[in-house]
Amino acid sequence: MKILITGGAGFIGLHLVEKLLKEKIDVVIVDNLSSGIRERIPESAAFYEVSIEDLSIEKIFAMEKPDYVVHLAAQVSVQVSMKNPLGDCLANIAGTINLLQNCVKYNVKKFIFASSAAVYGEPAYLPIDEDHPQQPISFYSLSKQTSEQYIKLYAKHFALNYSILRFANVFGPGQNAHGEAGVISIFLHSIFEQTPPIIYGGEQTRDFVYVKDVADGIYSALHNGRNRTYNISTNTETKINELLTLMLKKANTNLTPVIKTQREGDIGQSRLDNTQALTELHWVPRYSLDRGLQETIDIYTNKNS
Repeated sequence: MKILITGGAGFIGLHLVEKLLKEKIDVVIVDNLSSGIRERIPESAAFYEVSIEDLSIEKIFAMEKPDYVVHLAAQVSVQVSMKNPLGDCLANIAGTINLLQNCVKYNVKKFIFASSAAVYGEPAYLPIDEDHPQQPISFYSLSKQTSEQYIKLYAKHFALNYSILRFANVFGPGQNAHGEAGVISIFLHSIFEQTPPIIYGGEQTRDFVYVKDVADGIYSALHNGRNRTYNISTNTETKINELLTLMLKKANTNLTPVIKTQREGDIGQSRLDNTQALTELHWVPRYSLDRGLQETIDIYTNKNS
């Protein structure tokens, strides 16, 4: 089995690559290194430094002939998408279409797409299931929703098999604390820099899912589920201020956070129903927030000690 992973040098990608290599699966990584880390790419994985919207992608498909494609590469910054909608569109929509064209041409068995809880917008009810109305509030979330629609039409017209995975708030070791990073990595960076963490609001809730569980979810989707959309989440709500309190306790520090006004456009609550993934993908998240935080902090501490 050979799997091509776009964005394979990024945060989620590297965890997935590690898991696949342990399973003795051939891995091909495509990444333009805009945020990926070349030094962390395993030598046993084939690597191509190229953007997914580049037409030269076809040469990689022709040469490597992957059985499966996992599409993780994306422009993920909401702020960047609002400042440069065209660039966001080219990376996220045109790039996805470029991959889909080649998947059809080279008879890829399945296309797995990393989508986002952002497609739902402000929730009408909790927990959010896959049938929840989609109301994108940024060009980033719109590009994810649009890509999903292209995938479904490719499945309809070209018999392409797919799984769309909508990730909740992913966290874990290796997540960058800069740019559009997750709140956990941002808090962690502040804690170890001994600078007061900043909370915008604090009463918002999020559904945090550990990156190793996300990698397991992708792996499960390789073998299970067909032409469906799945929430990859823990189906658990955690308030941001409670999250920080827990992190400060685990890091054994008494830093006092700076409380600021909740940012405009910030969703109040989020909790994704993962029943469909549990039943159809036969996937179960193994990490609680507490366990995932402890492992992340331990790894971060050892790395910086």
